[in-house]
Amino acid sequence: MTSLADILRQYGTDYFKEHPKDNLPSHVKTVRDVMRCRTPDLGGQTWHCDHCGNTHYSYHSCRNRHCPRCQHDRGQAWLEQQIDLLLPVPYFMATVTVPEELRLFLRSRQKTLYSLFFKASAKAIMALARDKRFLGADIGLIGVLQTWTRMIAYHPHIHFLIPGGGIVGNRWIWSKPDFLVHVKPLSRLIRRYFRESLKQTDLFSIVPDSIWRQDWICHIEPVGTGEAALKYLAPYIFRVAISDKNILSVQDGRVTFRYKDAENDAPKTCTLQVGEFIHRFLEHVLPRGFVKVRYFGFLATKKRANLDHVKELIGKRLLSKSPPHPVRKAFVMRCPDCKAPMFLIGELPKPISGVRGPPVWSPVK
Repeated sequence: MTSLADILRQYGTDYFKEHPKDNLPSHVKTVRDVMRCRTPDLGGQTWHCDHCGNTHYSYHSCRNRHCPRCQHDRGQAWLEQQIDLLLPVPYFMATVTVPEELRLFLRSRQKTLYSLFFKASAKAIMALARDKRFLGADIGLIGVLQTWTRMIAYHPHIHFLIPGGGIVGNRWIWSKPDFLVHVKPLSRLIRRYFRESLKQTDLFSIVPDSIWRQDWICHIEPVGTGEAALKYLAPYIFRVAISDKNILSVQDGRVTFRYKDAENDAPKTCTLQVGEFIHRFLEHVLPRGFVKVRYFGFLATKKRANLDHVKELIGKRLLSKSPPHPVRKAFVMRCPDCKAPMFLIGELPKPISGVRGPPVWSPVK
């Protein structure tokens, strides 16, 4: 089976000679790491089987985040951590995409402009959520940057996973079950915040004025409890633009790979010249140290210690006689006697190590 490493070993040197502008340090390092991954170049271990007498070699992984062989376990670990952060509320998924004319500039100054894109989008969503015409509360967001389409074309956009509600003072406010904020004012506000931030850089003067007259594409939809949305996002965080299993062949300087149609998930194939294939792959290599998952609002890392208090506020609202909307349908825990839904109102603390006994129930205050 042909792998990305095989393609880079065979064609990588010629590609960089023909495209000297792509000789970015992050690109060169990624190509080198992928080619050396799980080869004798990185060392490894020797294993011997007493039963059959065979000797086996296990070579070290490169651990580069753009290597298709190294990311599955990390993605699963991240997913488990994020599921622990989920609140017992409905969730929304917001997706923000920059205009096509701006993509070239994002590609040329990734570290600066991706960060501005993150901050402008999150700031706009939180600002509208604080508006009393919508939610009128402070919210939390998890943002994930994605740069590729299914055909590994360059298409930078950010997915935000947002709990359906927020905090006002010492109260939890529910959002409507199918609405968070309007996307049209959100589009204009993101554009405005991004423009204001860009003025502080040396790029503002070279960006065409037409960009500031275009709508930035925004979409928001309810996604249930949020767990399915996290499972959707996890592969994009630690997966690379193309995996080895989807590369079908390399013949006559052309790479054929498999992908799923965006509309119906039907399998399709795409064939590119090897130079174009390597170019598309390198477009998604992020600068060293760039963080592609970011947290905002009450989910920000510095505010994470207050998350238990947020859960307490939600617990109080779940006990309210008049819940604002039937969010309880999102919960699957049911009474074993009558089969009616049950709701979280307290926590069972972990038992002290080495001590056995009945659990101590602490109600939500």
